[in-house]
Amino acid sequence: MIIAVGYQYVTDRDLSEVRPAHRAFLRELHEAGSLLTSGPLPASNGALIVMEAASPEAALELLEEDPFLVEGCIAARTAEEWQPVLGVLARPA
Repeated sequence: MIIAVGYQYVTDRDLSEVRPAHRAFLRELHEAGSLLTSGPLPASNGALIVMEAASPEAALELLEEDPFLVEGCIAARTAEEWQPVLGVLARPA
């Protein structure tokens, strides 16, 4: 199942010191096949992380050790199933 995870970053913290560890963590998830793609949402001070997981809860569990979360850089997270119908992430019905 494809899960779209949204991060909303805190506004009173410079993320640049934690970002290298965050990206290394995400790279490990990608190499393991759990993370499909990710990137910042600059206009909303957040990020979108697209995961392969059994459920939204399982996707959030995979992200529990994200240095951004551990270091208090994330104000809120959401996760929900996403069903892309066109493009490289589309799955046959």
